[in-house]
Amino acid sequence: MSTTATAALGGRRRRIAAVMSMVLAAVTAMTITGLFSRDEAEAHGATVFPGSRQYFCYFDGLSGGGQLDPYNEACQAALDQGGSTPFYNWFGNLDSNGAGKTVGYIPDGQICDGGGRGPYDFSAFNDPGNWPKTHVTAGDTVEWRYNNWAHHPGKFDLYITKDGWDPNQPLAWDDLEKFQTFTNPASNGGPGSDDHYYYANLTLPQKSGYHMVFTHWVRSDSNENFYACSDVVFDGGNGEVTGIRPGANLPGNDGGVVDPPTSETPTGDPTETPTGGPTGTCTATSSIYSWSGGATVNITVKNTSPSTMSNWMIHWLWAPNSGITVRDSWNTTITTMGDMQMAGPSGWNATIASGGTASFGFNVSGNLTTMPTLECMPA
Repeated sequence: MSTTATAALGGRRRRIAAVMSMVLAAVTAMTITGLFSRDEAEAHGATVFPGSRQYFCYFDGLSGGGQLDPYNEACQAALDQGGSTPFYNWFGNLDSNGAGKTVGYIPDGQICDGGGRGPYDFSAFNDPGNWPKTHVTAGDTVEWRYNNWAHHPGKFDLYITKDGWDPNQPLAWDDLEKFQTFTNPASNGGPGSDDHYYYANLTLPQKSGYHMVFTHWVRSDSNENFYACSDVVFDGGNGEVTGIRPGANLPGNDGGVVDPPTSETPTGDPTETPTGGPTGTCTATSSIYSWSGGATVNITVKNTSPSTMSNWMIHWLWAPNSGITVRDSWNTTITTMGDMQMAGPSGWNATIASGGTASFGFNVSGNLTTMPTLECMPA
């Protein structure tokens, strides 16, 4: 397992995945849209190595083409049960009032989703099943990684299943023992990227066979907590991933995908060009009229691709503690998650011809003279 991020993990496809996850995850009643920037926002993240269920399932499904199409059968079952929102919000398995609480607060059988008190339905990720697995060697020192959609101080408590646990039953607290805590670990880059993460050296416990690692992120600046379950096999491996689509793109995880032992047979020609996904390019520019205590912002979206764009999304983050809030908007739907803002078309202005434009706007309260960097993605 490499201790540094792999350069090949970058690229446009990964950038699309990052934006899509921010956008689609935060909204349940709007079309695929979104906005974010590179500043801090409300904390978000999930275990990248060893990969958590929600992390693997999202990127497994995304690798299927233009829509979520998981190769892994447990991931498909989770998609059938909970819908696409928890997949696109793979970094948002949270409880705003978790405050470090465990036994007596998070019920047995609901550990992987922290008791299900968050805004998204991760309940299916509690179920036993043939989830994607990371193969490791007992006693090895590896680089533990946890995606840092936003940076906040706190600790990460890592638990592992005890010898003799029953993998056919939902996880219970009596199945777990804490084996590591990382406090304020280093990170390899800023927030707002799916291949940036917290990291630390982790010496793996002396285990054999299949186990689960439960990660509990306890923020020290907020009661917000995050949860993730990772499936690990101690069989002499070196970070290889099985049970996931061959060739799947796993940002931040360079363990490598090998032929997965899953009963599901992939369909379609792997060389076939995916359809229905984000294609083309677009840009977003803004104009601002400011006054004391507020501003009006107008944004123009331009389709710079040679073909018609059927949907679009813009994303940005207000600067931390800016105090800026959106009061009202027109020709768009805007969703707010902390400092993160997400916006998309109202429906009628979703389709833009090649070289054409669409516009929307909003009023804000607060001191705003320049907009953060706007990024546009077709959807």
